[in-house]
Amino acid sequence: MLPVFLVTFPFFALIAAGYGAARARILPLDAIPGLNTFVLYFALPCMLLRFGAGTPIGQLLDGSVALVWGLSALLVVGCVVAFTRNARIGWNDAAFGALVAAFPNTGFMGVPLLVAILGAQAAGPMIITIAFDLVVTSSLCIALSRLDGASGSGTHHGPRQAARQALRGILVNPMPWSILLGVLLSAARWKLPGPVERTVAMLADAASPVALFTIGAVLARSALVAREHGASAAVAQAMGSGARPLPKAPLADVLPVVLVKLLAHPLLVWGLGLAAIALGLPLSWPALVAIVLVAALPSASNVSMLAERFGADNGRIARIILWTTVAAFFSFPLAVGLLK
Repeated sequence: MLPVFLVTFPFFALIAAGYGAARARILPLDAIPGLNTFVLYFALPCMLLRFGAGTPIGQLLDGSVALVWGLSALLVVGCVVAFTRNARIGWNDAAFGALVAAFPNTGFMGVPLLVAILGAQAAGPMIITIAFDLVVTSSLCIALSRLDGASGSGTHHGPRQAARQALRGILVNPMPWSILLGVLLSAARWKLPGPVERTVAMLADAASPVALFTIGAVLARSALVAREHGASAAVAQAMGSGARPLPKAPLADVLPVVLVKLLAHPLLVWGLGLAAIALGLPLSWPALVAIVLVAALPSASNVSMLAERFGADNGRIARIILWTTVAAFFSFPLAVGLLK
């Protein structure tokens, strides 16, 4: 187990460094969107393009991986929505709670971490999971969030409008396009020209450290904004303005989703994968290990931004992301040790 911790420790240490830098205001909060933009639009697409172009086309079009991952994601979404909706949680909050339970932080964290642990063979299955979550899981949860007819912002109404926004989000997101370009390069067995390849490689090499540092900074910003928002609301209430502090999400609304993300989701992928192998589907053991470990990753940090945009309880989502990230420091190496 110690060798696994030695591999995973630097990744979580970079997250902690970003958290500490933002919490201490060494990194200005206004600089975090710039870091996000660099990772999302430059470094991470180059990393995915590089891995896609260098991965055999058969691994990128592995239908067994897509089937197991897709079915598990849909089951997680359905179960979390069904079991978390209550008097406090409507469709909007339940849908984004389901998204944060089913959408692991594969792009920012999983790709560099699993390649370091499993080698380049893990890239193909991870690219499939990223594509499915970006296109299917996110779109489904956004559509579900509109079923109660309230987005909280007064500007988005109904599943049809949500579907348009989800489609637009996919089209302007560079990650699916970089994956598609990598698949095409792999299928055609083409290589980028030398200077272009070196530029892509330099940006790809920057993706891991900057992405991990940015995850920590985003988590710190969420905590600071929630605290300052609550404090300002309390002051306004004391002054008689009628504003009230934002209620903190109850533990019962947070802990079950954390357990689903870090425990139920990887176990479900594991069980479905073994069932697929037993039924004779061509799912390789390395591919199964890769997607189980993807499911064991903490929740994707970008779900918090989506929840805020669609008027969901972003405080609850941010707490789930923070808790899964902290807990994964211990649970993820344990999962790696058990599978390897």
